[in-house]
Amino acid sequence: MNISMNSARQWAGSNASAVQGLSAPLLVVAILALMVLPIPAWMLDVFFTINIAVALMVMMVAAYMLKPLDFAAFPSVLLLTTLMRLSLNVASTRVVLLEGHTGPGAAGAVIEAFGHFLIGGNFAVGLIVFAILVVINFIVITKGAERIAEVSARFTLDAMPGKQMAVDADLNAGLIDEKEAKRRRLEVAEEANFFGSMDGASKFVRGDAVAGILILLINIVGGFVIGMVQHGLSASKAADIYILMAVGDALVAQIPGLLISVAAAMVISRVGKDSDMGQQIVHQLFMSPRVLGVTAGILILLGVIPGMPHVVFLGIGSVLGYLAWVLMQRAKAPVQEEAPAAAPTGDGDATWDDLQPVDLLGLELGYRLIALVDKNRQGDLLTRIKGVRRKFAQEVGFLPPPVHVRDNLELKPSAYRLTLRGVVVGEGEAFPGMFLAINPGGISTPLIGTPTTDPAFGLPAHWIDEQQKEAAQMAGFTVVDSETVMATHLSHLMQVQATKLLSRTETQQLVEHVAKLAPKLIEEVIPKMVSITTFQKVLQLLLEESVHIRDIRTIIETLAEHAGNTADPQELARRVRIALSPAIVQQIYGPTRELSVIAIEPGLERLLVQALGNPAGPALDPGVADILTQRAAEVALKQEEIGLPACLLVPDAIRSAISRLVRRMAPRLQVLGHSEIPETHTIRIGPVLKGASA
Repeated sequence: MNISMNSARQWAGSNASAVQGLSAPLLVVAILALMVLPIPAWMLDVFFTINIAVALMVMMVAAYMLKPLDFAAFPSVLLLTTLMRLSLNVASTRVVLLEGHTGPGAAGAVIEAFGHFLIGGNFAVGLIVFAILVVINFIVITKGAERIAEVSARFTLDAMPGKQMAVDADLNAGLIDEKEAKRRRLEVAEEANFFGSMDGASKFVRGDAVAGILILLINIVGGFVIGMVQHGLSASKAADIYILMAVGDALVAQIPGLLISVAAAMVISRVGKDSDMGQQIVHQLFMSPRVLGVTAGILILLGVIPGMPHVVFLGIGSVLGYLAWVLMQRAKAPVQEEAPAAAPTGDGDATWDDLQPVDLLGLELGYRLIALVDKNRQGDLLTRIKGVRRKFAQEVGFLPPPVHVRDNLELKPSAYRLTLRGVVVGEGEAFPGMFLAINPGGISTPLIGTPTTDPAFGLPAHWIDEQQKEAAQMAGFTVVDSETVMATHLSHLMQVQATKLLSRTETQQLVEHVAKLAPKLIEEVIPKMVSITTFQKVLQLLLEESVHIRDIRTIIETLAEHAGNTADPQELARRVRIALSPAIVQQIYGPTRELSVIAIEPGLERLLVQALGNPAGPALDPGVADILTQRAAEVALKQEEIGLPACLLVPDAIRSAISRLVRRMAPRLQVLGHSEIPETHTIRIGPVLKGASA
């Protein structure tokens, strides 16, 4: 029974989808049928009423939407409603010209009502009203909407690269995941397509207004000729019948057209995503006591001038003045705050509770930045920090310690400070409400703002206002807000300081986590074969050279294989690097199979092997060490400038020593040993480091 019910639901759902898929083609066919098939007068009334109802619905949707993409189907709706109005014009024209001689009601009750009730049966008044509606629709609304659509489409397309870079920046900083990044990229593309479609769809409204004028003239001329020639009516009788019905027909079509034009203008002129248009207007226009107070004063002043309508001006001015007074009283109302906790009296004896532990990872904020962590003031810095920790755990392989955020009144108001075990490791400034436009390189477009440097990567940047944001994105700058600046800085420092973030607590938590996934593996290796201390040291040696430890099973299995031969963390770390070599190479080079590496001149290499490969051998000359580190830094910089990874290939015996030697001058230079090149890859020798004699 359950199976049959589920099958019935699936069948019903598939049929409903099929019907919805056929609705648009069937609607188009029905609209086109109005143009060629004779329609009785009562059916015209039905279709005219539906036309007015659809126009009202479209305008209501446009008024209540929060962003343009909420009504992404609007260009198609605009086409269908325009086509429907024109089809009704053709159908009504046929009825007017064929049956108009029988009386004003020949074309249906709707046209008759518009011809008699709205314009009092006077076709001259009807012509004037129609002309005014056409001017409003064609010259004012349609012309403005068309211009807004054109400019919006151009600026949206120009801003696409900057918006895509902003999404990538948020993804790289860990503020969003891949799913959210994909959704935002799709939204950017849909927004560009929408405004591009609206640029063309606005021509439908303009063409509809022109067609309304032509159809009215055709109906008037055709009605005169048919009424006087075919039916023998007098000129005045033909005018009373045909012109009145033609004007009523034109008004019936023009009013829904005016509603659709207003809806189109509302859709493309929409700014902001937090509230609908009605809420925006009320909040921004009627919630300022200063604006209402000044307006009330002017109206009251006009009301006391002799000869002016005193009752109207004084009445409305008094109402606005009262509203301004109410808003001012509401703004002055004291905000109830929670009473602060009672401070300790200080006359008690010192206890161990007075000793506060040092934060492993801390973020100190100046007082102007406190709002960024206050959810009541729309601050989302804490959410960004959670995203940074989550992305770090996913990439590096262990959960970093929580970030302790607190205020520090000793800092400048807009300054912040990042600390690690109580030691400052990073500082910067952020300005809430402003945006940091980062120059990724090669952009010479000047910006109006305060020049600065990106605190995370040292790139040139400018702090700009929100008004400059679109222009900066179109110029190619990466534009981010204050929270993103701080979160990116924190993410970068966590990557650099990953070794120090892996304390004994995090190591123990990592072991417990792996024990849930592979309990036998942990039971056999840690701490029976490898102590927690040695395990932590091996992981720190890997992190010290930016090797991720996500593949924790391979690491533990390699330790189990070699722990019986040595307990030296350095040697164990070397063995683990060889086991992780495919992942290490992929982390540096990506999916490419040909690796462009930096090599060392054979003579210099022999010297380094003699000095560094044998602890009992001669020490490395300080001058040679300085030259090596300087040239390594220069070559690494050149490799990065041409878009290639900076990686130095050396013999296994000196890999660790060379890595420690060049790390100070070239922190981004990776050092690989010969045994760490996977068999599936080939190498291509690039630049060569030479000795002093060269």
